[in-house]
Amino acid sequence: MSNIKPSLVKGTRDFSPQEMIKRNYIFDTIKKVFKKYGYAEIQTPSMENLSTLTGKYGDEGDKLIFKILNSGDFLSKVNDELLSNRNSNAITSSVSEKALRYDLTVPFARYVVMHQNEIALPFKRFQVQSVWRADRPQRGRYREFYQCDADVVGSDSLLNEAEFALMYQEALSNLGLKDFTIKINNRKILSGIAEIIGKPELIIDMTVAIDKLDKIGFDGVAKELIERGFTAADIDLLKPVILLEGANESKLERLRTVLASSETGLKGIAEIEIVFDYIKALADPQEKAINLELDITLARGLNYYTGCIYEVKTNEVAMGSIGGGGRYDDLTGMFGLKGLTGVGISFGADRIYDVLEELNLFPANAITGTTVLISNFDLEAEKYALPILQQLRQAEITAELYPAASKLKKQMSYADAKKIPFVILIGSDEMQSGLLTLKNMTTGDQEKLSLSAIINHLKH
Repeated sequence: MSNIKPSLVKGTRDFSPQEMIKRNYIFDTIKKVFKKYGYAEIQTPSMENLSTLTGKYGDEGDKLIFKILNSGDFLSKVNDELLSNRNSNAITSSVSEKALRYDLTVPFARYVVMHQNEIALPFKRFQVQSVWRADRPQRGRYREFYQCDADVVGSDSLLNEAEFALMYQEALSNLGLKDFTIKINNRKILSGIAEIIGKPELIIDMTVAIDKLDKIGFDGVAKELIERGFTAADIDLLKPVILLEGANESKLERLRTVLASSETGLKGIAEIEIVFDYIKALADPQEKAINLELDITLARGLNYYTGCIYEVKTNEVAMGSIGGGGRYDDLTGMFGLKGLTGVGISFGADRIYDVLEELNLFPANAITGTTVLISNFDLEAEKYALPILQQLRQAEITAELYPAASKLKKQMSYADAKKIPFVILIGSDEMQSGLLTLKNMTTGDQEKLSLSAIINHLKH
C-alpha cells in the first residue's frame, strides 16, 4: 500500500480547539444580537437540489456552485452525442441533481415556501452555517466558509432595513471593531440610472460592472461596460453618477436631479431617506454615531435584490467586505409563493475572524478553553481531587484533572500548551490543611486558598 500524504482541499481549513473557541466567540456575539432583535434560529441541509440554486445568483454566481455527482454510474444516462461533444455544461443536468448550498438566503426562501403553513408572518430567522463556492482561493476568500444570516419575510416595512444597520453596528462594536463603514444603496436607484441612459434591459450588466469599481477602477469599469453593450456616450452619462462624492444628503440631492425623469429611481431615493429617518430615530445618543455611507457604486451582484442593499467593510485592515445583504421582493415566487417580500443581511464570519486576529481583538476569555487544571501526583492525590473537580464544574468553571500521576514539569507543560491560565497543586500539605495551592500560569504567583475562595477567584 502506498503512503498518501494527507492534504486539505484548496480553499478549506482545519480548525484547532483554540481556533474554535475564537470562532464560537464570534458566532455567540452575533447570535446574541440576532436574538435581541427578535430573530429565531433555523438550520437547512448542506445539500440542496441543483434546480433550487441555479438561476438565483446570476451567470457568474451559477458558475461558482459546487455540483454533486449522482450516485452510481452517473454517465449511463447521458447520450453518446452529448458525451462526444465534451461539453460539461451540457451534461450537468444529467449527471448532477444536487449541489452544496451557495448561500443561506435561497435555502431560506425554499424553507419558507415548504413551511408556509407552520410559520407566523412576518417570519424573522437567523442561520449560522457553512456555505460553499467554487471560487479562486485567496486571503479572506475561501471555498468553504461560514455565514451568519438574519432575514425577515412577510414585511415590507423599511424599519427592518434600519434595524439591520443597527445590528451591524452593535455586533461589530461588541466584537471590538472601532472603524468600519456600513455602505447602503438601493437597486431601484441603479435601475433608474439604467433607465435615464436608455439601457434598462442592461441593468444586470451595468450593476455587475460598477460593483467592481473599488477593484478595477473607473477605467476598468468603463472597459467592461463597453464589452457589455454600452456606448462611450452612456459612460459619459454614468461617470458623474458613479463617482458621486460628498455627504449622504448632498448625494441624495444630486440624485434627485439626475433621476428626475425616473419614477423607479425616485422611489429608491425615497426608500433610502426613510431608512435614514428610522436610524436617526432609533440611534442611542450615548453611543457612537453609525458610519452609514450612501454608495451609488454598491450593486451586490446578485439578481434577486430589488430594494435597499448593504455592504460592510472594516477600515482597520485590508480586507474585502465583512457583511452584506438587501431587500428581495419576490424570491419565494421562484418556488411558487408569490408576493412575499423579504430582506436580510449576512456577516462573513471567516473574514471577521481574520480581522480580529490581525488586530489582536480576541479577549482573553475567547482564547482560553479550560480555566484550571488540577495536578495529579499519585493515586491518593487523584482520589482527593475528584470531588474538587466536580465542585468546580458545578460552579460552571471549566476544569480538568490531569489524567495520570506524572512529574510536575510534564503537567505544567500540558497547561502551557493548552494555555490553561490556572493550576491547582495538590500535595500532602494541601490534603492535610485543606488549603489548595493556586498557581497563576501567567505571572507565576502562587497562593494557598480554600476551595470556596478559589471558586470565587476564578469566577470573578
